[in-house]
Amino acid sequence: MSIYMIIGIILLILIILAVVGIIFMYNNLVGLRNRVKNAWSQIDVQLNRRADLIPNLVETVKGYAKHEKGVFEEVTKARSGLMNAQTVQETADANNMLTGALKSLFAVAEAYPELKANQNFRDLQSQLTETEDKIAYSRQFYNDTVLMYNNKIQMFPSNLIANQFNFTEAEFFEVEESVRSVPKVQF
Repeated sequence: MSIYMIIGIILLILIILAVVGIIFMYNNLVGLRNRVKNAWSQIDVQLNRRADLIPNLVETVKGYAKHEKGVFEEVTKARSGLMNAQTVQETADANNMLTGALKSLFAVAEAYPELKANQNFRDLQSQLTETEDKIAYSRQFYNDTVLMYNNKIQMFPSNLIANQFNFTEAEFFEVEESVRSVPKVQF
């Protein structure tokens, strides 16, 4: 074998390894991007579940506190904002608004002992608490997945592949400091 043939074989092996590396990095980025989308869909499912509970909750409270129209309108408006949100940031903002509105609703409910004793109201409280816990878990999983994906996009050498194939950073689902606590639904 001549030296040129050996050098050619070595170059061919290096090219093959480079192509395999590029394919591996690209597939890894696609997998992470899809995990981000999946994690977001899990948040979306829980937010929709919570939004579906709210009309029943509002109607139950309305039956006891008819004169609290402003609170009901605030909750309804916040729910509508959540249902119409398109981006991660819009959803986070709408979620924060809804959490604040729910705190107001439960503050109203606090003044009505017969409402607190209502089985339907207690069931809705329980379902809402369970859903809030699932939202918190889903948000944490989503943000962890976004962190892995964004790190991969920014780190060398996968950033070269990410830039070449237009992979863009994902947004974190952040909660405002004022609404970090779950609405208190226990009396």
